[in-house]
Amino acid sequence: MSSSFERYQKRRLISSYFSVVISIALVLFLMGLLGLLVLNTKKIADHFKEQIALTIYFKDTAKEVEMTQLDKSLALAEYTKSTTFISKEEAAEAHSKEIGEDFMDFLGYNPLQNSIDVYLEADYISSGEVDEIAAELESKGFVDEVIYDKPLISLLNENVTKISFWILVISAIFTFIAVLLINSSIRLSVYSKRFTIKTMQMVGATKRFIRRPFIWQSVKLGMIGAVLALIGMGAVLYYMQKSFPELELLSDTYLLIGLFAGVFLMGVLITWLSTFFATQRFLNLKTDELYY
Repeated sequence: MSSSFERYQKRRLISSYFSVVISIALVLFLMGLLGLLVLNTKKIADHFKEQIALTIYFKDTAKEVEMTQLDKSLALAEYTKSTTFISKEEAAEAHSKEIGEDFMDFLGYNPLQNSIDVYLEADYISSGEVDEIAAELESKGFVDEVIYDKPLISLLNENVTKISFWILVISAIFTFIAVLLINSSIRLSVYSKRFTIKTMQMVGATKRFIRRPFIWQSVKLGMIGAVLALIGMGAVLYYMQKSFPELELLSDTYLLIGLFAGVFLMGVLITWLSTFFATQRFLNLKTDELYY
């Protein structure tokens, strides 16, 4: 009979530990993903900014040497990410493929212009900066016009600011909820052993001596949960890097190491504090209050 009861208690204890580890792992995993999002918000925003092209159209009288020199000078400019020269013949071919027929057969000539698509560095993607660059380029005599999507740049910058703000707010709220969830799981685990705590206290054990095994057990569970969370984060990072290599999510090694270390330490710290305060509560209760 006692052997059966002991097995039942052991299964119950394992089930309790399992639920605590899973709770910690899930919460830390979600917090880690949110941390990745916060750390990479600027990188993701910069990636989208750098997809906006500033297109320079040349006059028909522009000489090839002038266009080549401008292309080279733009490639060396500090605000340039990359440049692509598109001849009027290439533009005509691309347009014909797009509409499904050769429009020059009807017109008898090529009305398109030679052009350069300039992709700017993300730090220069603001209405004021791009206006200055466009004005400088338009001042050249062989440039016909410079075109870019000004409303899109303004909208993108506004949305990036809003998204960054709300990500920080959500991160703070989620961190608070995560602490509460882990604390709740630890408290339930300690609650199931409240009579053991009181019995040890009644036979003369000090509070520090009683707390020690509970804190160490919880810290071990926190470490296991943190490791599981880090494995999940690593899998997500690997998948994201494979799917979106242009974002270079693994480029900043020290930042990632810091994030992973932070998640691990958070798992240890939260479980330590939660267990400390949970055991302290039951140590301060009177015997008859343990039943409530």
